[in-house]
Amino acid sequence: MTVADIVKELGLKVFSGEDNLHANVAGGYVSDLLSDVMGNAAEGMIWITLQTHRNVTAVASLKDLAAIILVKGLVPDNDMADQAAREGIPVLGTGMQAFDVAGKLHNLLNRE
Repeated sequence: MTVADIVKELGLKVFSGEDNLHANVAGGYVSDLLSDVMGNAAEGMIWITLQTHRNVTAVASLKDLAAIILVKGLVPDNDMADQAAREGIPVLGTGMQAFDVAGKLHNLLNRE
């Protein structure tokens, strides 16, 4: 399943990285601690978080994550949006809580 498939299925808003929505998704990771994501997220995962600053983009790039989903209607701050656009990292958004979007993502990825 690709990031684009997940955007469509979950009705996510795309803030940046439109050119990289074709990336395959290997799983999901939910955390708001950057050090936790750096130590435990795997390449190709989608990171679900409420953090909206540019350090999130840096960690996503370092870990080669497929995308970032911001929850609760949050939007990336200007620095995050700019960096994500430069690096081609899809930053997505939803009004859902992290628990809900994680459950839906899990169901989608295990449906195949």
